[in-house]
Amino acid sequence: MSERDVAGTPEPGVIRAGHGIEGVADAGAFLARLVRLEPAALVRLRPGGAPARTALWARLPWGVLAVRTVAGPGAGDATVAAGQLLAELAAGRAVLPSRRDAQWRWPLPPGASRRVETLPGGELRRLAEAAAGTLREAATHGVAGRAVGQRALRDALLDHVAVLVTADGELDRPVQVSQAAVQGLIRMGFLGPAERAAGADEVQVRTAGRWVGLVGPYGAVWSQKATDLVVRPARHHPNG
Repeated sequence: MSERDVAGTPEPGVIRAGHGIEGVADAGAFLARLVRLEPAALVRLRPGGAPARTALWARLPWGVLAVRTVAGPGAGDATVAAGQLLAELAAGRAVLPSRRDAQWRWPLPPGASRRVETLPGGELRRLAEAAAGTLREAATHGVAGRAVGQRALRDALLDHVAVLVTADGELDRPVQVSQAAVQGLIRMGFLGPAERAAGADEVQVRTAGRWVGLVGPYGAVWSQKATDLVVRPARHHPNG
């Protein structure tokens, strides 16, 4: 199941009492992984770019956005606590938890994007495992014989450019894919099981303005350089 996860277009003035999610298993898998990484995480429900589809957006603890599109008309554009929504789904209830729209403070990538490369999922798994191994080795033996704080090292690894893609066209700049994006794709389960058939776990590298995305079979992650972050007023949501 390959999908293009996009921000979608908000529906002006639409407020629904229920969460409107029909793909409960898919949404539950996304939310369960999210709350394991960040128990207090928020999830933003938005129209998913196709009829009766809802995009679930969340910000991972290391600053990248994760999105999975599931079946169901959703609740318009609403932000809630991920843990509370997971509990509603697990209980078989359709109630939308208390809205926390004002707490969502992050811009989303544009809806339109273009593919610049396709990568094998196995290579991204290898990159993620290599980074984890580096972190374990440094925690045990230090770097160049010197002790290094694990958090500082983790942040440096996440900022590292894991993949450099040269886009078509002389005027195109190389596209940098950070280790943070790779880790987000893997840890949110967007590649699926490791034993999938060759080619079934291919990942698209996509760009949308200054955003870079990794789009896997079960969801996508998007990242933007801190120096590129801007705040723009939004018509239908207090935070874009």
